[in-house]
Amino acid sequence: MKFTLSWLKDHLDTDEPLDKLADKLTMIGLEVENIEDKAKALKAFTIAKVISAEQHPNADRLRVCMVDTGDGGAPVQVVCGAPNARAGLVSVFSPPGTYIPGKDITLGVGTIRGVESRGMLCSAAELQLSNDHDGIMELPADAPVGAAYAEWAALGDPVIEINLTPNRQDCTGVHGIARDLAAADMGKFKDPTIKPIKGEFPCPVKVTVEDAKLCPGFALRLVRGVKNGPSPEWLQKRLTAIGLRPINALVDITNFMTYDRARPLHVFDAKKVKGNLVVRHAREGETLLALDGRTYDLDPSICVIADEHGVESLAGIMGGEASGCDETTTDVLIESALWNEINIAQTGRKLGINSDARYRFERGVDPAFMVPGLELATKLVMELCGGTPSENVVVGKAFGDDRIIDFPVTEVKRLSGIEVPVPEMKRILTHLGFMMAGPGPVVKVAVPSWRSDVHGKADIVEEVVRIYGVDKVPMTPFERGEDARKSVLTPLQLRTRRARRALASRGMTEAVTWSFITKAAAQLFGGGQRELEVANPIAADLSDMRPSLLPGLVAAAQANADRGYGDVALFEVGQVFRGDRPQDQFMAASGVRRGLASSEGLGRHWTGSAQADVFDAKADALAVLAASGAPMQALQIVAGGPAWLHPGRSGTIQIGPQNVLGTFGEMHPRALEALGADGPLVVFEVILDRVPEAKKKPTRAKPPIELSAFQPVTRDFAFIVDRTVKAGDIVRAAQGVDKKLITGVNVFDVYEGKGIDDGKKSVGIAVTIQPREKTLTDQEIEAVAARIVADVTKKTGGTLRA
Repeated sequence: MKFTLSWLKDHLDTDEPLDKLADKLTMIGLEVENIEDKAKALKAFTIAKVISAEQHPNADRLRVCMVDTGDGGAPVQVVCGAPNARAGLVSVFSPPGTYIPGKDITLGVGTIRGVESRGMLCSAAELQLSNDHDGIMELPADAPVGAAYAEWAALGDPVIEINLTPNRQDCTGVHGIARDLAAADMGKFKDPTIKPIKGEFPCPVKVTVEDAKLCPGFALRLVRGVKNGPSPEWLQKRLTAIGLRPINALVDITNFMTYDRARPLHVFDAKKVKGNLVVRHAREGETLLALDGRTYDLDPSICVIADEHGVESLAGIMGGEASGCDETTTDVLIESALWNEINIAQTGRKLGINSDARYRFERGVDPAFMVPGLELATKLVMELCGGTPSENVVVGKAFGDDRIIDFPVTEVKRLSGIEVPVPEMKRILTHLGFMMAGPGPVVKVAVPSWRSDVHGKADIVEEVVRIYGVDKVPMTPFERGEDARKSVLTPLQLRTRRARRALASRGMTEAVTWSFITKAAAQLFGGGQRELEVANPIAADLSDMRPSLLPGLVAAAQANADRGYGDVALFEVGQVFRGDRPQDQFMAASGVRRGLASSEGLGRHWTGSAQADVFDAKADALAVLAASGAPMQALQIVAGGPAWLHPGRSGTIQIGPQNVLGTFGEMHPRALEALGADGPLVVFEVILDRVPEAKKKPTRAKPPIELSAFQPVTRDFAFIVDRTVKAGDIVRAAQGVDKKLITGVNVFDVYEGKGIDDGKKSVGIAVTIQPREKTLTDQEIEAVAARIVADVTKKTGGTLRA
C-alpha cells in the first residue's frame, strides 16, 4: 500500500516529522517497507541553462556545451549526446560527485573522445521521474537558473509504502491509516460527514441480483451530461506518485477512491450499456474482453455484471472494454457494490488477475460505506466533470451485521501483561471507531463496520496493546521449574533440519516442488490409489498426491537441462503420501544428480571425469542418515531397489528386511521415458520417519575419542576375486586384521575387462593405518600389509593382483 505524505495529511492534521510517523506506523502493526523522498534523493540536481552547444571535434553525435549553473562562477563545460541539446535550453544539471539513480553511478570528471566533461545534463529517466530517455529535460525558459530542481518541481512529497497483513482491510485506504495514527496520538483525525447528493431524476437503469450470496449489496447511480477528459493536476500527481497511470477523470476518480477510502468502484459508459443490469453467474462459453486488453473465458463459478447483450464486467475484479469510459463519455453509471470475498479470490486466481479491486474485495470492504462511497464518488464526478445525478438504486443490504462483544477489561492484563487504565482503553477504542459502554469489569464493545477482522476478546486486546505500545510489554522469563526445559522441536523436525543442512553441505541445491503429480507418475512410484486422488485439482496434471519426491525433482532437473543447465544437483525434504491414513504419510529426503554434478571429494575418478554416478547417490543417502542420527554401524546395503531404479545399479539401505530406510541408484530408462526426462540420472530417497530414535540412556558409556599424535599411513591393495564376491566382504576382512591399528578401509576401484579372467573382477581398497603408541617402522607396516593380504585371500578366495 503506497501513499504520499500530503495525501495522509488530507485525513490527519499533524505536524509530526516523517521519521516519527514512519516509526509509529511500524509500531502499530502497519510496517513501513520503504520511504521514497525524491526531494532528498535529487537534492544535488540544479536548474542550469545551456549557453552554447558546439559540435564535438571527434564525434558526430556529441556536442560540447557551455552551461551556466547559476552559482556565479564561470560556465561549466559538459559533453552531451542528447539530440535536443542546444543553446538557450534550460535543463537539469548534475555536478561531479552526484549519484545518478537512473544509471546507478556516481558522476565524476571525465574525458569523452578527448574533451573534458565536468558534469551532466540529465534526462527524466536518469532522475527516475519517467521512462523518457530520448533527450535531456526541457524546462520552461523562466525556470530559475541555479535553484534546486526538486524544490522548484515540488517533488518534496515523500511516498510511503507499508506492508499490510491480510486482516487489515480498513488500511488499504489512506483514510483508515490516518485513523490508526490519530489513535496513536500522531495528530487529529479528519472525518467529515459525507452528505447525500439529491437525485434530480429516477435512475433509468434497474439492477437485479440473482444470487445474494455472491452480491450482498449493490448501489448504482447515473450522472448525465458529464465532460470527461484529463483529470486535474493534483489528482494526476497523486496517482503517479504511487505508480498508477492517469487515464481520464472518470477512471482516475475510481482509482482515487480505491486508495483513498478503500472503496473500489466501477464506472460504465451509460450509452454503451443496453437495458438493465443483472448480477449473475457467468454462463458456459461466455467471454469478456477486459480493460487490460485480454479476453477471458468464463464459467458458472464466476460472478459477472451483465446487460441485455451479455457480460459487461467481472464483478469486483475488472470491467469490460466494451462499456469502458473514454473522452466521448457523456453519461456515466457509477457502481458501488459488496461482493463475496471467497468468490472474488477464486475468480481472480482462476483467471490470473491481480487488480487493486480484487486485492480489497477479497479481504473485505466496509459494508456500511457502500452508499456513502457512491455519494462521495458522485460529488467528485460533479466537481471534476459536471453533470446531473439521478437517484440512487440500492439492492440488498447497505450495511453489515452488528457485532457486540462482552469484554472483561482484565483481559488486557491477563493476555498482554500490561496494566492499561480503563480510561485509556476507552480513548484508544473510541479513536479506532469502537464504542465502549458499561460500568462494571465487563463492558460492551461495539465493533465498527470496517473492522471485519475483530470477532472476540483477544482481538480487542490486540487493538489496545498495539496502540498503547507493544514495546511496553514487559520482558518476563519463562518459569523453568525444577526440570530442565525440553526441546521445542520434535525428533522428526530435528531430522528434517539436519537433513537439509547435510545435503546443502554436499553441494546440492534445495528445491520445492508440487505435492501433486500426474496419475501416471503416481502409479510409476507406487501410488495412484483412489483415496489419494485430489477431489478438486488445480490442474489436470496435478491430480494425485505424490508417493515420492522424485517425480518433482526429476521434472525440475529436466527443466534446468532444457534451459541449458544440465549439470544439476537438487534435493527436497518434504512429505510423501502412501495412503489416506496419518500413519501412511512420511517425511522424506530425496535428491537427484545429473551430468557432471557429482559430489566433491568422494571416490577417485581415474578417467578425470566428474560424472555423477550411483556412488554419489549412495553417499548422499548415507550423509542424510548420519545427520539424522541413524545407527550407521547397523545399516545394511542390499543390491537392487524399487522398479523405477535400474536393477543392476541400485541399492536398498535397511536395518533388517522389515525396516527399509531408503533406496538409491540410477533411474531406470523406462521410468525416465515415462517422466519425459533425459538420462542418466542418479537419485536417492530416505524416509526420515523410519530412522530409529537414539536410546535415551545408553547401555554403556562410550569410550572417549583418542587422537593420535602420529602420522597415519595409507596402503592400497587390489584383489582379484570371483564376480560373486561382495566388496563389503573384502572390506570386513581387511578391517578385522587389527581393529586398533586399522581405522579405515574404503573401496576405490572395481574393474572387469582386459587383463582380468572371465568371471573375475578386481577390487581396489585403500587401508588407513593409524599408529597409537609410536611411529611404525617399514618392517612393521609391511607385516600389517602381509596380514591383510593373507586374511583377505583366505576369507574371499581371492589373490593379490600383481
